Amino acid sequence: MTVQGLFSGKASASAQAYAMPRIAVIGRGFSGMMMAIALMKTVRTPFHLQLFDPNSSVSGGQALASGRSSEILNSRVRDLSVSAGDPDDFNDWLCSNATFRSAVPAAIPGFLQIFVPKSIFSDYVYQRFSEALSLRRDIAVQVSAETVVGLRRSHGDRFLVESAGASNLLFDTVILATGYGMSDREPQSGESVATPSAVRARRLVSRPHKVLLGSGLRVVDRLLQMRDNGYGGQITIVSKNGFLPQSHTRSNADPVFPAEAMPGRLSEIVRFIRRACESAEASGQSWQSVMNGLRKHARSLWRSLPAGQKQQFNRHLRALYDSHRNRLPEALHVRLKQELAEGNTLLRRGQFLRRTPTGLALKPAGQQGAEQIYADEVIDCRCQEPDLDTPLMRSLISAGLATPDELGLGLAVEATGALSVDGRTTEGLFAIGPLGLGSLPDIDLVPEIVTQAYAAAEGVATRFYPECKAV
Repeated sequence: MTVQGLFSGKASASAQAYAMPRIAVIGRGFSGMMMAIALMKTVRTPFHLQLFDPNSSVSGGQALASGRSSEILNSRVRDLSVSAGDPDDFNDWLCSNATFRSAVPAAIPGFLQIFVPKSIFSDYVYQRFSEALSLRRDIAVQVSAETVVGLRRSHGDRFLVESAGASNLLFDTVILATGYGMSDREPQSGESVATPSAVRARRLVSRPHKVLLGSGLRVVDRLLQMRDNGYGGQITIVSKNGFLPQSHTRSNADPVFPAEAMPGRLSEIVRFIRRACESAEASGQSWQSVMNGLRKHARSLWRSLPAGQKQQFNRHLRALYDSHRNRLPEALHVRLKQELAEGNTLLRRGQFLRRTPTGLALKPAGQQGAEQIYADEVIDCRCQEPDLDTPLMRSLISAGLATPDELGLGLAVEATGALSVDGRTTEGLFAIGPLGLGSLPDIDLVPEIVTQAYAAAEGVATRFYPECKAV
C-alpha cells in the first residue's frame, strides 16, 4: 500500500518515486516507526520509503502498546520525546490532549514526572509519524505486509530485499528494526499458548492456579492485570534468577556518579557501583540516581571489558542489572510487594524446562532434579533475545553483511546502528534498537533508540548527498 496524496495529480508519480533514493525499514514497531520519523525529519532531499512488517496492525512489537491500557511504560514522560532537541515534546502533546488532562488533573500543568500507559505513548508516536509525513510532499511512503526472508547485495552497492511474496525489490539503504524478531504473527505481550490438556489440568488442581514465566516488566504487568480483572486464584511467577523489577523513586532521581575513574575488572566495577549506591543513600540521595548516572558510562565501560568478562557479566550479573535499570513506577512496585507478602502470589527461582499436560516441569535453583508444578494455565511473559536463526538474519550473516556480537545476543553494531563486520561498517545497512543489545547496553530503551535513530538518519542523509549537511 502506497500512501496516497503525496503525488496526486502528477502523471509521473511512480517514475519519480523510483528515481529517488530508496530506503527500506524492516519492522514497524517502535524502532521502525522512530526510524521513519527520524528519516523524514533529517533527510531533507526526496526519497522513497518502504516499511515492511507482516503484522496487519500499524503498531506492534514489545516496545509499543498491545491494546491493554493498564500496561505502563517504565520511563517517565520527560524521557520519551521522539523529537530531537525538544525533550518536552511528549509532555506538550499530553498537555494538548483534553481527554488525558481531564483524566489526570493532578499533574497539570505538566506531566514530565509521571508514567503513562503504552497505548498513550503509541498514539503519540503515530501522530508524530503522520505529522512528519504530512509535511513531506516530496517523498513517497509504502507499507508492505510481506515477510522479508533474505537480504543480499545486488547491482553494485544496492540491496535486494527478498520477500515471501512474489516481489523482490532493490534499495539503496536498508534499516533493520525488527526488535526481538518478526514472524507472520507475533503473540501479544504475555500471551498464553493454549494446549489441548488445559481442561484435564484444571481437574487436577485443587484451586485455580496460573503460572507466569518471566522476571521483567511484562510479568508484573500481566500479574496486576489479572488481579484487576478479578482473578483471585494462586499465581506463581517462575523467574530463572529470582529477580523482579525494582522501584523507581517517587519523584525524579537526577543522575549522580562518582568522579573518580572506575576500575578495569568486572568484580571491582561491581564493588565500585555498590559503594557509590551506599554513599548516595547515606547522603540522602538514592541508588536509583547512581543507576541513572551509570547509563552515561555504560557504553564506554562495556567496550573496555574483555570478551571473557562480558560473558561473565551476561551469565551472572545481567539479570540483576536489568532488574535495577528496568524499574517499576513506585505505585506498581508497592502492589507487587503486597502481592508477594500476602502469599497469593509466589516467586519461584528456577529454570523452566517444558510444558506438561498438567502444567510445567521446573528445575528449582540449587537442585538437580525436576519438579512438576500443576497449573491450569502457563503464560509466557519472558522478553526474548533477538532471534538470529530467522531466514533474514541467516542470509545477512552468510552473505558477510552482518555478524553476531561477541555474546550472540544480537548483531554487532556501531552507536549509529551501522552494522559492523570485522571492525568495518557495512555501507548502507543499519540495525536499530534491540538487535544491537550485545554491542550497546540499554539500546532496548526508548531514549537510546530515539538517539540512535537520528544518528542513523544523519548517516543516511550524508550517504545520499555527502555535500549536504543533514538538518
